[in-house]
Amino acid sequence: MKRKALTFSLVSAAIALPVAAAAPPLDTVAPIAFMIDLSSGAVLYAKDADRRVPPASMAKMMTTHLAFHQIKRGELALDKVCTVRPETWRQWHGPQAGSTMFLSPGEQVSVENLLHGIVTLSGNDASVVLAECIAGTEPAFAVLMNAEAKRLGMNNSNFGNSNGWPDNGVTVTTARDLAKLAKATIEETPDLYKAFYQKKDFTWGKTLGSGAPITQGNRNPLLGKVSGADGLKTGHTEEAGYGFTGSAEQEGRRLIMVVAGLGSFNQRIEESVKFMDWGFRSWKAQPLFEKGEKVGEAQVQLGGEDSVPLIAPRNLAVTLPAGINTGNVRVKVVYQGPLKAPIKQGQHVADLVVQTGDTPPQSMPLVAAEAVDEAGFFGRIWAGLTSLFG
Repeated sequence: MKRKALTFSLVSAAIALPVAAAAPPLDTVAPIAFMIDLSSGAVLYAKDADRRVPPASMAKMMTTHLAFHQIKRGELALDKVCTVRPETWRQWHGPQAGSTMFLSPGEQVSVENLLHGIVTLSGNDASVVLAECIAGTEPAFAVLMNAEAKRLGMNNSNFGNSNGWPDNGVTVTTARDLAKLAKATIEETPDLYKAFYQKKDFTWGKTLGSGAPITQGNRNPLLGKVSGADGLKTGHTEEAGYGFTGSAEQEGRRLIMVVAGLGSFNQRIEESVKFMDWGFRSWKAQPLFEKGEKVGEAQVQLGGEDSVPLIAPRNLAVTLPAGINTGNVRVKVVYQGPLKAPIKQGQHVADLVVQTGDTPPQSMPLVAAEAVDEAGFFGRIWAGLTSLFG
């Protein structure tokens, strides 16, 4: 099957675009940095984004993501109780265990509270307890992590444990892959994402002696500093340095950013805030098509119809450098075609590709406006004859 491209001009003044758009400059000390605008799919910045590095606690995003999916499918309940195995507690308590939720041996903890312990407190103990509760053992859970990474196209990632603890190079990922993971969590389980990732602090465990409740704050450097910030996860080990995968939404635009390899806690805060502010200030969204609006058509093979209308599954916009002059531009509808029936209504079957001068092409999904069934017996014969005689 050939990849077909239908090119056409956008003539409406409401969607006039730049003839030549150069990416706004950004000066960051982060050795690794990546940013994508989910409203358009545009990569706004990429600096060594495909270098494989240890993710530290950013690996916990995958642990949380898998739990969210099981909850969504009804396979895991938020009120399910998990038991802290004494062996797990011995390994993951005390200063040598890094960030903890301060769980106790034999303690009964709900999935909901473990998720708060992972997302808000970055608890290494909470991650392992949840992994064991879901899959029986942490190695078995790592198998699930790698299968999900494959599904998401995280081709440069591998997971050996649930919390990102250094494991001699087994657990590795890239900034681009972390952004894919964040995107999947935000788009595939939005309610759970909002319920867990915005929490500013969480109380669990008690201090020795006085038994006072232990409250720890969320380390997300954007919360309270960037409008619309609501996720995701920091990470730090001596091996990995300081990293952060974050997201924020302003006026319908959602950005995902990743920085890694920074030298200090404060540097992570400064660079993360500066990076996200740059993404919102230096770029703007130019509307293209509203949700449900017809964009084009695609040919269909051996279907009850010989074509299917293509529509926007959400409001589509192209991301452009702020403060530039605009002019007309051509965009393309691209698909592997002709499409083969049957086709489900709402199925992602094509992409809208926009080139904006010096910036990389931006690709947005298009879906089938209606279902197309397979052609009947006589329809297939007619299609065969039509193909035979040109």
